[in-house]
Amino acid sequence: MPPLTGTIALVTGTTRGLGKGIAIGLGEAGATVYLTGRTLTATEDGLGSLEETAAAVDQAGGVAIPVQVDHSDDHQIQALFDRIEAEQDGRLDVLVNNAYAGVPALRTAYGKPFWESEPTFWDACNQVGLRSHYVASVHAARLMVPRQRGLICTLSSWGGLSYIFGVPYGVGKAACDRMAADMAVELKPHNIASLSIWPGIVGTELMTQFAAEMGFGNRSTGEAEAIQEPYNWETPLLTGRVIAALAADGQILRRTGQVQIVAELARTYGLVDADGQRPASLRSLRFVLPYAVPGLRHYANWVPDLELPWPFLLLGPLGSPKA
Repeated sequence: MPPLTGTIALVTGTTRGLGKGIAIGLGEAGATVYLTGRTLTATEDGLGSLEETAAAVDQAGGVAIPVQVDHSDDHQIQALFDRIEAEQDGRLDVLVNNAYAGVPALRTAYGKPFWESEPTFWDACNQVGLRSHYVASVHAARLMVPRQRGLICTLSSWGGLSYIFGVPYGVGKAACDRMAADMAVELKPHNIASLSIWPGIVGTELMTQFAAEMGFGNRSTGEAEAIQEPYNWETPLLTGRVIAALAADGQILRRTGQVQIVAELARTYGLVDADGQRPASLRSLRFVLPYAVPGLRHYANWVPDLELPWPFLLLGPLGSPKA
């Protein structure tokens, strides 16, 4: 039987992108997955819907339960968990905090110092994101603690350590990491793990569009080389497969409170991405050096896959706001 058969999971923000890939990865492992998002049915903009994600989860081997939720509304979040409690006899095994609504604001504010944006930029980055993650975690813990088991994964990024998209973004991601760590302290006695998950560069629909518009890539020429020829990108499915492996790991508490990099966990668990490849960790010399010297990308397999110390990310080529 698939390893997560009978497991009840909730993934927030699943209409597209990373959340959709995570839900499919859990579905591959046989989980029953509650899916949330604001768009229930497909629309003309083609940006995805809960029904489309549900079909993909079912096809992968899981059981999908789509629930239309706006995570900026605490009452809707409460109603979601009330429904899970009623339908699953009080059981929730996995929460994945993924919902994020800040990309349009990041696009608008890109390249500006923080004082040139309105203070509402902070809320756009961290309301549906950091705050909604906390609210969902509160409700999830109330279901998990009585059963003395569970896993809470909070999606974050290396933006919590190194400057990427501006002040509200970086502070929000650093806070996600700290929230996961502090929740772990209080949850560990109840056999519940809390992790912060760092994907690498994930080729979601919005990230690809955003990166192309912002001219990411070669800083000296402004050419979006990394977009035209994406190097070491991950698909959302890899994060899903990694989280499914974490949920099936009987020794997950040894990782609780830690930041976990998706590519490193993929190597540990023997997982591959949708294309059968395994990308290098974002702190690997194989990842960092070809970004610093783009001509090396064609010879990346010759670069040692050595993990660099965490502080290196502060100095690396992805640490620049123009990277």
